[in-house]
Amino acid sequence: MLTNAKYIRLFAIFVHILIGFLALSEVVAELYSYIVIVIGFVMIFRSANNHEEVTLWTAYLVGSEVFLRMTKGIFFYELNKYSVIVFLILGLAIEKRRHGIPLIYFFYLALLLLGIVFTDVPFGESLRRVIAFNLSGPFLLGMAAIYFYKRIITKEQLFRALFYLMLPIFSMITFMYLRTPDLAEIRFGGVALSETTGGFGPNQVATIIGFAVFVVASFLYVKERLTGFLFADVLVLIYFAYRGLLTFSRGGMMAAGAALIIFALIMILGGTNKLQNLFKYTIIMSLIMVGIWLYTSNVTGGMIENRYTGKNASGVKKEDVTAGRVDIFQAQLAAFYASPLVGVGVGGGKYFKQSGAESNTSHDEIGRLIAEHGLIGIFMLILLFITPLPNILGQNYYVRAFLISFYLFWFLTINHSAMRVAFPGWIYGLSLIQLTNTNEEESLDEDEVNSEETPINV
Repeated sequence: MLTNAKYIRLFAIFVHILIGFLALSEVVAELYSYIVIVIGFVMIFRSANNHEEVTLWTAYLVGSEVFLRMTKGIFFYELNKYSVIVFLILGLAIEKRRHGIPLIYFFYLALLLLGIVFTDVPFGESLRRVIAFNLSGPFLLGMAAIYFYKRIITKEQLFRALFYLMLPIFSMITFMYLRTPDLAEIRFGGVALSETTGGFGPNQVATIIGFAVFVVASFLYVKERLTGFLFADVLVLIYFAYRGLLTFSRGGMMAAGAALIIFALIMILGGTNKLQNLFKYTIIMSLIMVGIWLYTSNVTGGMIENRYTGKNASGVKKEDVTAGRVDIFQAQLAAFYASPLVGVGVGGGKYFKQSGAESNTSHDEIGRLIAEHGLIGIFMLILLFITPLPNILGQNYYVRAFLISFYLFWFLTINHSAMRVAFPGWIYGLSLIQLTNTNEEESLDEDEVNSEETPINV
């Protein structure tokens, strides 16, 4: 017999699948975006963030961002980013709990904003738009880091937040299915495809689907149920992975694969019955992934292999398998050499031209920070890299598996998709939390996470 929790979860998923259908109308999609933001704001304000409503609603906004961009359901492109920032600030302002002040991230924000002083864009370009486009993501990261830094969050709250994040992705997958033509009509080749991603950017779509695949797979590993049923969760995992591969955008799916491998290794090596679990889960996951790959290969006429091995539609190895990212990074280095101390200013990397090196809109946040902020940018990167590590390494293997995965998603995402979406900044913040038991204000201990009697219920 279904429990109330299972009924609620299934109902929420079906509602979001229905939203995916209805979002074919831009009016409905826009109305949906307004409703989500208003309800989130009201829930956070009324509760004074007593039950981590900020974590839940920012997760939902992060999960819905690509979907809303895809459906043109937002009246300006960065709406979800700004809404996440507002929710984080609101939560910090009104909550009653005491929390530390991570000065290191305030310092990061100050250094980030310093780059505005040196911004110089060509005549006719909007200075405000250039600054907002390049700094909204990094600024969101700073606010997420300030909010989540050593914040005590229970397993229940974390899993519920990840469930919230997944809900609008069900809508997105539904919308993509409806907008995708017959696969036999699509000419698959050696490039990413907008035909299979609802007409929207494959890179951003694959990024969020990749994380969705990780969420479902990690839930399965720790015996959580996203839908309430094991069989349904496996089907969701298979279909999401399949849709992610069909984007022909490699970054998001490769990030998911790397995070899952690291997550599984930490969980297996940290737990009991290491060899038995290593063998069991390796066989199970290998069979699932090989099956998905072979099916996708058959559907795409073998072109998925060409895409992931850096070949074109004719099977010839491409000279640049990074789709121009190496050239952009070289131009960013040239910009750094031209102004090593403070860089060429926020947004200046796109317009930098010197000695034949011409940059473009960056897909690499590391290169952008180096080019546009110079040595200050390198210092900011060092701060971002090292600050989460003591918190991650100081916790038990169960918590460490999740936090390292979040940290890895941030790093890999900013290398292939910069900070185009709210996801990498938000997930970086989540790597700074301290995960606790549902009913205790103390960290999980090794004995408890090894016990089979410890349930993990959302």
